[in-house]
Amino acid sequence: MPDGLTAETAALAFAVMAKAPQLGLVKTRLTPTLSNVQARVLSEAFLADSIGVVREACHAIAIDPYIAYMPAGAEMQLRDIAGSSIGLVLADGLPVDDVGVRGIGRSLLHATRHLLAAGHVGICLISADSPTLPVCVLREAAEHLARPGDRLVLGPSEDGGYYLIGLKAAHAELFREINWSTATVAAETVAQAAAIDLECIMLARWYDVDDTTSLQRLVTALVSGTETAPRTAAALRSFGLVD
Repeated sequence: MPDGLTAETAALAFAVMAKAPQLGLVKTRLTPTLSNVQARVLSEAFLADSIGVVREACHAIAIDPYIAYMPAGAEMQLRDIAGSSIGLVLADGLPVDDVGVRGIGRSLLHATRHLLAAGHVGICLISADSPTLPVCVLREAAEHLARPGDRLVLGPSEDGGYYLIGLKAAHAELFREINWSTATVAAETVAQAAAIDLECIMLARWYDVDDTTSLQRLVTALVSGTETAPRTAAALRSFGLVD
């Protein structure tokens, strides 16, 4: 049972996919623009703000919030970032042995199976690389998952991946033979859904912050006030990147 799960669960579980912020192992594409220490601090800020978005969504819709994390042993570090009022689900992919499911797909499938097994009838897995994601997107995803019938809800990223995947069943096919970290991830996932006759609902496009170009876009949005992410803004201000 996931850490933090109570006897009474909400029908839907929303989990932020999180790699524990470890020095030299996170946000490596943002260095040398940022130092390794700054990259770790920013990773923590992204995670905190992404969790904040899910928590804000909890005020409007009946969902249970989680962090789906890796590696094992990072629980205390994540508690320091997120506090105690959120469930923790290990999603390192180690139990997944489905043929053709590799890389991040193993972690996504692991988290999906774990949360559904805990009693939730629908789940959303959300990237921690989109700290300014609007709450209304999560509300829309929840509305689609709450309707009767099986379906895939996908939030496509502007780089060709996806920032959110919502499911009501653990369809391993959606994670099989996907070319992860490429511009075709979302398209391949949609094609896999079509191959198994699974309805696919597409949400609005958003962006991941994983390179210097997208980081500058984030800085511009925070400075102009068109997007908000308080912990991220504070971190970037401490780096001298936001006034």
